[in-house]
Amino acid sequence: MTLRCVTCGRDHPLTDLPWRCAGCRGVLDLAGFTAAMPDRATLRDRPPTLWRFAEALPVGEPPDISMGEGMTPLLSIPGHPGLALKADYLMPTGSFKDRGAALLVALARELKVTRMVADSSGNAGAAIAAYATRAGMACDVYVPAATSAGKLAQLLAYGATIHRIEGSREDTAAAAAAAADEPGIFYASHVYNPFFLHGTKTYIFELWEQLGGQLPGTLVLPAGNGTLVLGAYLGCRELLEQRLIDRLPVIVAVQAAACAPLARAFNDGLAAPASVTTEATIAEGIAIGSPARGHQVLAAVRDTAGWIVTVTDDQIRAACKALARAGLYVEPTAAASWAAVSTGVADIPAAPGPQPHAVVPLCGSGLKSAPRPAAPLEPE
Repeated sequence: MTLRCVTCGRDHPLTDLPWRCAGCRGVLDLAGFTAAMPDRATLRDRPPTLWRFAEALPVGEPPDISMGEGMTPLLSIPGHPGLALKADYLMPTGSFKDRGAALLVALARELKVTRMVADSSGNAGAAIAAYATRAGMACDVYVPAATSAGKLAQLLAYGATIHRIEGSREDTAAAAAAAADEPGIFYASHVYNPFFLHGTKTYIFELWEQLGGQLPGTLVLPAGNGTLVLGAYLGCRELLEQRLIDRLPVIVAVQAAACAPLARAFNDGLAAPASVTTEATIAEGIAIGSPARGHQVLAAVRDTAGWIVTVTDDQIRAACKALARAGLYVEPTAAASWAAVSTGVADIPAAPGPQPHAVVPLCGSGLKSAPRPAAPLEPE
């Protein structure tokens, strides 16, 4: 296996710990690996973790690192027949980012890495820090200065060294990139390292298994850096190539209205993210003004005949409350996709039959972003 630049085609050995092309500085994809899905009869006898799809993953399970990540439940929501929610906020560190972090740390272990660097608005950093500490690796996490207190506390609990960066999310990424260029440092980037996407594709494999060897007609997914969109697209393509599904589900990507470079680019027919001025939003996890793989996200959505929509902070707040009233406590970023569906912004066509026609992820726990109440709470 090598890492291949998507722009110029240059190959980079894994042992060089590359995170972008040494020539043109483009993003890298994994080359030299072919996924092979185990059949459903074989899967019935395997433990309920993402590692059950071992033949389709580019790195083997590290038994002493894994925390049983994967196979999160698929839930209904009262009053919304035909829609299902996949509860990835029940992952070990409270977000879907555990899918990719587990693979990144497994790869780092194979490469005999001792120190990792990550940048994150919170969830990816927490996931990488948790798996790094289980693997005995030091971990530096660069976060925006405005990162919520709950996420900072989680990072500290895992023993990560936190670097709070003033400015935009892109300023945080730039600071981490500078540190990652030091010799011997493994940049555990959920954006740049393609092994992360091979972890998030297991979201799709689980859906396919949970729905009896099928996928829903529509996937509604949050999009900031687009790691879940790209992982989902990768998983769908692999299932299609192995003739385990007969069509790609439509991908509807959701952005916060205050920071929507992909939605603007999609609507304007652009191949790369539009230039935008990022405004404050409660959906901090998808507030990415310049997504490095944005051109790939746009291409993936278009290849599925999908579209990209935006939701306001008020719509996200309402979605958070509605989900909580259904017993599902998630952070604002995790509620963005449900906001698009429940308000009709996503414009998902209904379909007959017992299977859900659309699935929405709940990506992060509400405990990560909930502020401490200033006074005792009173029931409404």
